[in-house]
Amino acid sequence: MKTIGEVAAELGIEAHVLRHWEDVGALTVRRDGNGYRVYDDNAVEQARTVLKLRRVGLSLPEVTAAMAPTKSAAQAVVEAKIAELESEVVQRQRAITFLRHTAECRHRYLDDCPDCATFVRET
Repeated sequence: MKTIGEVAAELGIEAHVLRHWEDVGALTVRRDGNGYRVYDDNAVEQARTVLKLRRVGLSLPEVTAAMAPTKSAAQAVVEAKIAELESEVVQRQRAITFLRHTAECRHRYLDDCPDCATFVRET
């Protein structure tokens, strides 16, 4: 059994983050007879999972849904996040391509460059 401070230190986060996760339903923690949170191995592992899901970009509502008891519900959230991240990768790659071109463009003004104009018109 661990205290909230011990778990927070182990995970490298603040104790208030663990409290917030519990408040929004992303984390379930037992209380002892005095009302203090007690983290058993399962609760620590659950907190570790929440942290990992947050670090890969899931919001707390998405984390809660991804940890749903039914596999299909969890998979739907994860699949949606994958699609979102893949779209972001495409957008970032386009941004890099555009910026590389502008850095190397021989035209003084980007408006004078037909390639820059093409990039600007892309959505």
